[in-house]
Amino acid sequence: MLDSVRARLTLWYTAVLILVLLALSLITGFVFVRSVERRMDGDLSELSDSFLVTVHAEMEDQNGPDAFKSAALVAIAEHLLRDHIYAIVDSSGEMVVNSLESFPSSTTKNSAPPGLLDSPSFHQFLADASGTEKHFGKVQGGRNDYRAFARRFSARGNTYTLVTLRSLHPQEEMLEEVTEAFAWVIPIAILLASGGGYFLARKSLAPVVAMSSQAGRIGAANLHERLAIQNEKDELGHLARSFNSLLDRLSESFERQRRFMADASHELRTPVAILRGEAEVALSQQARSLEEYRESLGVLHHEAERLTHIVEDLFTLTRADAGQYPLQPRDFYLEELVSECVHSARTLALAKRITLNFDDASEFPIHADESLLRRMILNLLDNAIKYTPEGGRVTVACGRQGRGYALSITDTGTGIPAELQPRIFERFFRADKARSRSESDGGGAGLGLAISRWIAEAHHGRLELARSDSAGSTFTVFLPAEQKARTGPD
Repeated sequence: MLDSVRARLTLWYTAVLILVLLALSLITGFVFVRSVERRMDGDLSELSDSFLVTVHAEMEDQNGPDAFKSAALVAIAEHLLRDHIYAIVDSSGEMVVNSLESFPSSTTKNSAPPGLLDSPSFHQFLADASGTEKHFGKVQGGRNDYRAFARRFSARGNTYTLVTLRSLHPQEEMLEEVTEAFAWVIPIAILLASGGGYFLARKSLAPVVAMSSQAGRIGAANLHERLAIQNEKDELGHLARSFNSLLDRLSESFERQRRFMADASHELRTPVAILRGEAEVALSQQARSLEEYRESLGVLHHEAERLTHIVEDLFTLTRADAGQYPLQPRDFYLEELVSECVHSARTLALAKRITLNFDDASEFPIHADESLLRRMILNLLDNAIKYTPEGGRVTVACGRQGRGYALSITDTGTGIPAELQPRIFERFFRADKARSRSESDGGGAGLGLAISRWIAEAHHGRLELARSDSAGSTFTVFLPAEQKARTGPD
């Protein structure tokens, strides 16, 4: 049962509600008792003041040795209330007069039990009040307790203590009624709140259950489906939008993966087919000249090199995607590396009668992986030479830009159509029709730009197509001058 979120929410809600109701009951009971006690103390104080006023007034009208006792009895008679007891004690602790002995006919069913004024609790209260002018306390009397108030006063040169007791039985009965009411109300409230909480939890989580069911039906065959959003502004709507965004990214990733597999299969199939066909031709003829065998071996070697190049590029990208391609940075000068790459590419440029220019630049110290940057620059130079027609020109420029360097390679080819430019860094993408590339060019498989972009990003830089039109294309690499190279792409 606890495996259900609805059950757990209901259980937690009920537990919190129980704690809140119990705390509310305890606080209510405490406040009630304190309020009753304060009100009772105020009444006892006012009643004692009125009692003493009557005593002093009666003493002015009476004379004789028993004048004080007579005045006290008159005051008791005038202030005798239900559940109230009066007692006057002299300075030696002897009882002078009390309402229990003077007016026994006033007792009720809730009155004090016999011996209340002789009990240890009463004498302990008198002892506690002996050192103060006014003192509040409690006196135990059988099954009923009493709130007691002692006040010291003087009459005709003697000191007396007036003790006023009031039964707590009515307040205890009221507190019992309130407790009994809470005992009925709290369980009923908990049952109703638990049922309502479970209903609300079930209703609130119903969209989650629906989204879970719909998500469980989405697979590779129907990855285009999306979760229904009932309310875009609440948390569940945000969850559905996030999940739909995840499906969009997965769908795009699946599409790239399918395209990658198809392109990889196509690129690998061509050299493998040539290798197999050439080998079959060579083996099918019994008598062939040495030149024919050398020609077949040359074809096999050329296609094997092409196949090796494709596999190495794929392996490089795979390790880069997994973050397992460790960089080996060191300090060197970027302009020297560019000059060496341009010198290496001059043979390819001369074969097509292409002018390859690079103006010597200032010293550009950099801390990076030299072999990877060399591979990136050679890829870009090879790409520019291949797509530049005979008699064209390729220009290489390197300079500072902000806190880093900008390396630009510009060709005079036919350019890349605008609709194809966003895809040029995709793996196996080649704008063949746009740039008149043929399989006989002997180039790569469309992985050079993808690898070059990864190399730039691995060094916290970037590779951009700065310009491409009918006059040619310009690729620009931005590299920070001071950096800590990372081992893989973000």
